[in-house]
Order: sequence, then structure tokens, then C-alpha cells
Amino acid sequence: MSNAPGTTEEDAEYKKICENHKHLIETLPKCNGWWTPHLHNYNGFWLTPDILKANLLLHTYFKSHPTDIFLASFMKSGTTWLKALVFSTLNRDSYTFSDHYLHKHNPHSAFSPLDAETYPITDFTNSLTPRLFSTHFARTMLPACMSSCKFVYVCRDPKDVLISLWHFMNKIRSKDLPPLSLDKAFELFCLGVSDYGPFWEQVLSYWRASLEYPDKILFLKYEDMKNEPEVVVRKLAAFVGKPVTVEEEEKGVVREIVKLCSFENMSNLEVNKEGFEKFGRLVNIEKRVFFRKGVIGDWKNYLSKEMKERVDGITAQKFKGSGLIFTATG
Repeated sequence: MSNAPGTTEEDAEYKKICENHKHLIETLPKCNGWWTPHLHNYNGFWLTPDILKANLLLHTYFKSHPTDIFLASFMKSGTTWLKALVFSTLNRDSYTFSDHYLHKHNPHSAFSPLDAETYPITDFTNSLTPRLFSTHFARTMLPACMSSCKFVYVCRDPKDVLISLWHFMNKIRSKDLPPLSLDKAFELFCLGVSDYGPFWEQVLSYWRASLEYPDKILFLKYEDMKNEPEVVVRKLAAFVGKPVTVEEEEKGVVREIVKLCSFENMSNLEVNKEGFEKFGRLVNIEKRVFFRKGVIGDWKNYLSKEMKERVDGITAQKFKGSGLIFTATG
């Protein structure tokens, strides 16, 4: 699809989507939102009205290429960092570490967000190969045409996700809404009510797919990225079809990628301190809010023993029998 106004037939199809979207918003179960007034439960997952419409558009218009690479995650699971790692690993022959794309651009700019589309749909036909996309949609919420493409997914301890998400949402939350308290956010999260949630079902959608199609889905954990970043970069390089060579190892290329993409470096770049990052045509978010702490176990500064036990209990119940185990963070 192109950015130019659609044909009469396409416009008629879009009108149908709008009518369907309006009907869904009026009839789907809804609950309080984190940064918008409401979330709506669509096919088992909670979405804002705009994101729900984006999903309808995605299924109608998006055409995947076999070489496409998708970065998927639950919100606040290390998405920004992983985007930097994937882009710099994939394009390590195109830039020097002293004059890199990421020195002048936020990592989000290197990926086209699937969750923020409007009509007319963006024309990706002239994009570089491989095309890079990002999404927070559960695997089961994506069009079947993407099943032949490669996905890199990152998950994170849900307790840290909760705290990071709470901070983030309060920064972008509508000024017309009162601040979201931690107690309210905690309750909503445990009930599965958060953007793209329930958290556990979203994670499991990619975990199960990664077991079935290990050559198509690389499943990563934020905690492993923090503890062994060079190991993760080598995995990424092999997965995207550009394994690290002996010569690159000798030159310290992996170490340079890790250094370039580190929280300390990325958060101190001027490009990530000022201005806004645009997602689709509707959402603008200050770049600096994507960089808060970047640590493991920050939940300990916020959650009581009872709150920790409740989240851990839900996680154990949801993941039982799946084979997915989180590294303990306290």
C-alpha cells in the first residue's frame, strides 16, 4: 500500500474496517487503561482503541517478505536496547564505531512499528533489505503471512516489567487523567489488564512458537542480555545470517557492539536526551523516557514481600509445564 490516497475500492475496504472497529469498541469488554481512559479485550488481549485499529489494518493490508526481521517484546522488557543490538549487529559492515547511525538516531527509528499504523498504510517497498519491524502484539495476534519470517523476542522478569511500565505510563499518561498509583497498576497487572497483556499469555505465545520453530524465533531473556551481552550478540549475529567471524572476534567487534549499545552510552547520547520519537502518525514520546535505569531487580525498591509473592505465584501458575523459567532476581 502507498501513502497516497487509496482507490475507491481500497477506501471502501477501509470504511468497513472503521465500522468494524467502532462496533468492537462499543461491544468488547473494557477496563481502565494505564495511559488512556480504557483498554478493550480483543482476542484475549488488552488494547487501546488506536492499537486495536492498527491490528485490524495490519491483518488487512500488511504484506510480509521472507527476509523481514521482526523484533517483538512485551512493553518495558528491554525493547530499546535490543533494537540497538539487532541493528548494530546486522549492519556492522555499514558503519564504523566512531561514526555510527546510533550516534545520531534513536534505536526506535531503525524499526518500523507495526502497532502504530494508520490509513493509508505506509509503503515499505523501497525499504532496505532486510526490512526491520517491531511489535508488542502477541504472536497469536499477528497475520499468518509473518510465520515464514524471523522474530527476535525478549522477555523480562514480570516484577521489573511492572515497575518500569508504571513509571513509563505515568510519564505519557493523558494529563486529563489522574496519576496512576502503584497499587492500582499492580492490581491491573496481576489481573492481566495492561497494554498488550496479559503479560504471561503474551510471553507464552512467543515461547511456545520458539519451541516449535527455533529457526524462526530467537527467544531471549533480558537478564541474560545483562549478564552475558557478548554471548547474546553472537546468538543474534548467527540468527540473522551474519555469524561473527574469527577476524571480527580478533578485532573486538562484539565487544564494540556491546559498548555502543550499552545503557550508559545510549542514555548519554544527545540524540536520546532531547526531542520526540514518532510512532506511526499518532503517538509522539519524549526520547529520554526510554532510558530510566536499565537494571535487574529494581522491583525490590517498590514491591512489598506480599506483592512479590503474588506476582511470583501467578508466574509459576501460568508457566507451569511450559519449560519457561525466569532467572531469580531476589
